[in-house]
Amino acid sequence: MSKNTKPSAAETAILSILWEHQPSTVKAVHAKLSVTKDVGYTTTLKQIQRMHDKGLVTRTQGEGRSFLYSATQTEDRTKSVLYERFVQNAFGGSTSELVMHALGNEKTSEAEIDAIKAFLAKLDK
Repeated sequence: MSKNTKPSAAETAILSILWEHQPSTVKAVHAKLSVTKDVGYTTTLKQIQRMHDKGLVTRTQGEGRSFLYSATQTEDRTKSVLYERFVQNAFGGSTSELVMHALGNEKTSEAEIDAIKAFLAKLDK
């Protein structure tokens, strides 16, 4: 994935499936995707073809006329790219601003705050 290629939300949903089940056919991806999203098979096919053109997935010949698709980058690498861009665009590159915003959200549970405190304590050691 090049620095200029940022997967869309729909592409990220497909990549998530591929990270767990790669290589996969379009049919297999569509079956998993359609559990949570109302999307047609041809839409899934076209999206994966575009992802191949963008370099987000690789394609190899499967059985018969089918192709097998795999993500070109690891889940960690993709999340790092998305994270870096998000922090840069939304918080001016400040991770502390992101964390303070997230912790100031009323949806943050006490258990989540305790887990974050434990993580920070490990970093201090």
